[in-house]
Amino acid sequence: MKIAVTGATGFVGQRLVEKLSQEGHEICVLTRNVAKAKSKFPGGKFPKVEAIACDTNRPESWLAGIAGCDGVVNLAGEPIAEKRWNDAQKQEILDSRTKTTSQIASAISQANPKPQVLVSGSAIGFYGTSETASFDEDSGAGNDFLAEVCQKWEAAAQTVTDTRLVILRIGIVVGNGGAVAKMLPAFRAFAGGPVGSGNQWFSWIYREDLVNLIVRALTDSQMSGTYNATSPNPVRMKDMTEAMGEVMGRPSWLPVPGFALEVLLGEGAKVVLEGQKVLPKKTQAAGFEYHYGDLKAALKDFL
Repeated sequence: MKIAVTGATGFVGQRLVEKLSQEGHEICVLTRNVAKAKSKFPGGKFPKVEAIACDTNRPESWLAGIAGCDGVVNLAGEPIAEKRWNDAQKQEILDSRTKTTSQIASAISQANPKPQVLVSGSAIGFYGTSETASFDEDSGAGNDFLAEVCQKWEAAAQTVTDTRLVILRIGIVVGNGGAVAKMLPAFRAFAGGPVGSGNQWFSWIYREDLVNLIVRALTDSQMSGTYNATSPNPVRMKDMTEAMGEVMGRPSWLPVPGFALEVLLGEGAKVVLEGQKVLPKKTQAAGFEYHYGDLKAALKDFL
């Protein structure tokens, strides 16, 4: 296949491009920063990867990048827990998802021939937060900021016409990067522990399983609609940090106070301090097999 990918230089996207390349597919990396993409995917190692300049200030650029592709994977979006939230940052979190997705959907709808499939990212923030409720793909949306972002993000993808659409509501991605990797220095310094109360749910997925699920969504014509991209075994934050401590041979009892995170991230601290228990009911019903459904096994694999 020939596949266009946004967010290709990110933690998940980079591994996805590597896997697709290994399987012999051609990849068009749609990016604002062609130089960065070329440095991540040098021609000698990735002869079938082409970087194409695309951004929301030039809506026509998406059509040029998508033309002739069999499928599109949309993983673009401003990180949500790296900068302190203010009105401008919240607008960037929203716009980086909805504007890009809307323009991609429009380009696919205009393309001739059209890509057969769009796999578009969303997030488990769709469901809102809770310490007591469980959510699956049939659950309704929450009413906080991230739930609003996810609803608008998904609505933008749903404007695509005559193309199979798969929306993946992605949990916290575990691997050698991303949110979990940021906790490693504290554990290595014998100062690791749960963030906040530790009772919040941690609905996660190992990066390799997520990449495999994206590839499955691209290639399985029976997949359509919304799927939770989470492990079938969510855990509490305190159980996650205890598992990290065991795997690393380090203590895991020193908590990070919630107020410290609030000082750094403001309202954005809610992403870490509150969680949701999300189950991949529809994903499992589709027959997807997790290689790393157990958190400790996933942690051992990359640590």
